[in-house]
Amino acid sequence: MHVKKFIITLCLSVSALSFAQDYSVPAASPRQKVEQQFSMSKVTIDYGRPGVKGRKIFGELVPYGQVWRAGANSSTKVTFGQSISFGGKIVPAGTYGLFIVPTEKEWKVILNKDFQQWGAYTYDPKQDVVDVTVPVNKLADKQEWFEITLNPIDENSANLVLKWDFTQAEVPLKPAKPDAVIKITDKLKEIKKIESDASKTKS
Repeated sequence: MHVKKFIITLCLSVSALSFAQDYSVPAASPRQKVEQQFSMSKVTIDYGRPGVKGRKIFGELVPYGQVWRAGANSSTKVTFGQSISFGGKIVPAGTYGLFIVPTEKEWKVILNKDFQQWGAYTYDPKQDVVDVTVPVNKLADKQEWFEITLNPIDENSANLVLKWDFTQAEVPLKPAKPDAVIKITDKLKEIKKIESDASKTKS
């Protein structure tokens, strides 16, 4: 009898473990990973998405003049596959923590070497790689969940767009060496044309 109970308990435990591996507790601030082609490489953003949930956001939940993690939970991570111009300032390829110091009319957007911290509790300004100050725009419609997107302008430029509540800010992104990118792109197009012509000749 005891053996039977043990087997039943064991089966239930295995079933519970299997269930736990398939599901997780719903996240109050779901994590999102955005990956988009940019110029000759790509930009990847990994961040938590807090909701407004009836709260006053900027100036209260996110105080003015204090560094904010630009999301929720662990710090927001931005990876650039090539060196870029971040709001007019050159940043080498790599992964960075993204932080913001908001005010009512403008945001200081910061890239920091430490991208593995929780929130901004151990934020060290000495680890900053670059910071740019950008104007804040008011949205006509409320953005319930914090969102970071990449809005392409053309083949070699885009805006890093941050939106939450009725607030939006954008940081322009461009290749650090646009002339070099154009030369390489033209060369690749030339090679592809030669390969295409050769293929047509064979057929």
